[in-house]
Amino acid sequence: MRSEDPRISSLAASAQRISRNVSAGGRGSTALSVGVISTYLTVIVVLPIAALLWESKRDGLHAFWQAISDPQAVGALKLTFGAAVIVVLINGVLGTITAWVLVRDDFRGKSLVNSVIDLPFALPTIVAGLTLLALYGQNSPVGIDVAYTKVAIGLALLFVTLPFVVRSVQPVLIEADLEMEEAAASLGAGSATVFRRIVLPNLMPAIVAGAALGFARAVGEFGSIVLISGNIPFHTQVASVYIFGQIESDNTTGAAAVSVVLLALSLVVLIGIRALGAWWSRHDR
Repeated sequence: MRSEDPRISSLAASAQRISRNVSAGGRGSTALSVGVISTYLTVIVVLPIAALLWESKRDGLHAFWQAISDPQAVGALKLTFGAAVIVVLINGVLGTITAWVLVRDDFRGKSLVNSVIDLPFALPTIVAGLTLLALYGQNSPVGIDVAYTKVAIGLALLFVTLPFVVRSVQPVLIEADLEMEEAAASLGAGSATVFRRIVLPNLMPAIVAGAALGFARAVGEFGSIVLISGNIPFHTQVASVYIFGQIESDNTTGAAAVSVVLLALSLVVLIGIRALGAWWSRHDR
């Protein structure tokens, strides 16, 4: 046994060296990955935002305040966030229903409907705006003329944000445990009770995530709105179109100032939505 001790010690030492080498290699790989990701995010996100902040304050804080307190800018921001919130609420309900039907029901043309859901991702938004203008404009083939109204803005935003809640909820429904629902139903729970007490708590984080993505898209949408909204100040002028108008007027500092406010408010709302989802998950547990 004693003769084998040096061999055992040698094997143990080799194993320790291999373990240290693997750990060092893992730390090196992690450091490299973090460095690449940090560089990428800095170039793509941090530097553009820093440039936007610098541009917004180039003429001083007084000019910044004048730009963001302009009644036309305030009206555009109010309309943008109001429309985005309404659209998110509608898509939160109808998007969840759509996902439910696509997962739980079988019907003819299901694959086609499933493909249509992704159409807003593939279709250029300016084409979507032109399509909506042709369908709901003055020469509407269906006799509905809502062009250059707030209703038109809502329709455009509903179109471009349709997939987010649907695609967020679908995977959760596919992976849902049907045995829990069947057990609750066998104990006498109605369909509404099963959905409210079992299904909805599991779906809520996905609904909130989809709603957050939809809100972010709605706040920054431009292409589908610029044609059908009419860009009427204090009536149908959203923030993105207002900012574009300021750039065309060679007021890049004012456009940057309003963009910073839009960015800050969007960030606050998104954090609030995420916090709501986290609170719901803790409350459900």
